[in-house]
Amino acid sequence: MFWKVLVAFILAIAAAFTTQSVGVTVATFLIAMIVVFIIEGVRVVPQQNAWVVERLGKFHESLQPGLNLIVPFIDRVAYRHSLKEVPLDVPEQVCITKDNTQLAVDGIIYFQVVDPKLASYGTSDYVLAITQLAQTALRSEVGKMELDKTFESRDEINQKVVSVLDEAGRTWGIKVLRYEIKSLTPPEAILRSMQAQITAEREKRALIAKSEGQRQQEINIADGAKQAKVLESEGDKTAAINKAQGEALALTTVAEATANAVRQVAAAIGEEGGMLAANLKVAEKYVEAFAGLAKTGNTLIVPANLTDVSTFVSTAMTVLDRTKKSSDAPK
Repeated sequence: MFWKVLVAFILAIAAAFTTQSVGVTVATFLIAMIVVFIIEGVRVVPQQNAWVVERLGKFHESLQPGLNLIVPFIDRVAYRHSLKEVPLDVPEQVCITKDNTQLAVDGIIYFQVVDPKLASYGTSDYVLAITQLAQTALRSEVGKMELDKTFESRDEINQKVVSVLDEAGRTWGIKVLRYEIKSLTPPEAILRSMQAQITAEREKRALIAKSEGQRQQEINIADGAKQAKVLESEGDKTAAINKAQGEALALTTVAEATANAVRQVAAAIGEEGGMLAANLKVAEKYVEAFAGLAKTGNTLIVPANLTDVSTFVSTAMTVLDRTKKSSDAPK
């Protein structure tokens, strides 16, 4: 403002020296001051911005986006705030976990000015305030957890830090929207031990998987052998049954054939001349039997009545006659 008024005076003096006229000098000064008043009295606030106006050093109002008028020389724009969401990087810091392990942690805060008046007068520097508070809250939360737990609890840590920042930011006109941990970096020795642990876990899982595969393989082989034996026993059983049935059928067939032969012989004996033919056949078989015995061995047992062939034939015929009578008997 002072510089603008000074420029108006300089223009008026230049007009006086140029024109040597008091009227022109006064008119030039008045025009320059009107321009200064217009420039100082009109304020155009951009969208998503808020300007804080002080009147005689005291808070007067917050200008909204668009065209606004203030009183020159009395009002002044003391603070300008952006109402957009602002990402703020939190510098990396070393935190001590519950198991006394150093852990380098850094993160990022997303915040927004919601009350321009409190943001102007609640704290001298709200950006520095929330940065320092975020680091303090982060150290506090990490100190409550062991090293392994911190890697699993990022979301929990983020939520607790946001809760602390949001509660404190209400008095500063700030709303903390979210906090995100960017990295968790343990010391080099811890990293090496963690890598060794991960390698051991992977080898353990590989051995377990291999043993499970071998176990399943042995189970499959045993099941296959069992099924093969079952199938083999079923085959043996079926073969034995078929063999027994075949032998039974063969015996039945032989018995039926023998019975048919006996019946036919009996029927033939009953016919005319049948008995004489039977006597002749029995005598022939008798002689053939003794002839065979003489050929197959050096020792021959001869019955006492060998010469009495007619007696032997008579006995055989008696048996045949009885057989015939049995077959002719009514059933």
